[in-house]
Amino acid sequence: MAVEVRDRLTLAEFLQQPQIDESPAWELFDGMSVQKAMPGLQHSRLQGRLLSWINGVEGKFEAFPELRCSFGDRSLVPDIAIILSEAIPLTETGEIASMGLMQAPPWLIEILSPGQSMTRVTRKLLHGLP
Repeated sequence: MAVEVRDRLTLAEFLQQPQIDESPAWELFDGMSVQKAMPGLQHSRLQGRLLSWINGVEGKFEAFPELRCSFGDRSLVPDIAIILSEAIPLTETGEIASMGLMQAPPWLIEILSPGQSMTRVTRKLLHGLP
């Protein structure tokens, strides 16, 4: 079950919170900081199989598990974020950056667990987007 903290935060305030990298991850949408539910075995297996399949296909995209994606007024940690290989943030030395993505990924996958509300997930992902 997700835990909600009722103080409304801006994206900048949220990203400064010390707990956002805890497991399970914290997300921000509608100004509320919400901790994701801990995934179960079925969820983890499906996530792993999807990652293996997506990353095994030659193409322009790469899939990342649990990658923080901050954009607009929200910061989400989708089960899988799929981004263009050329859009992967790099350091000055060409290494993959350790930060999350500061934009919406072209695709993301959120695996629903039993009892998780599709309405809530859809609102979290799509609210306020064009």
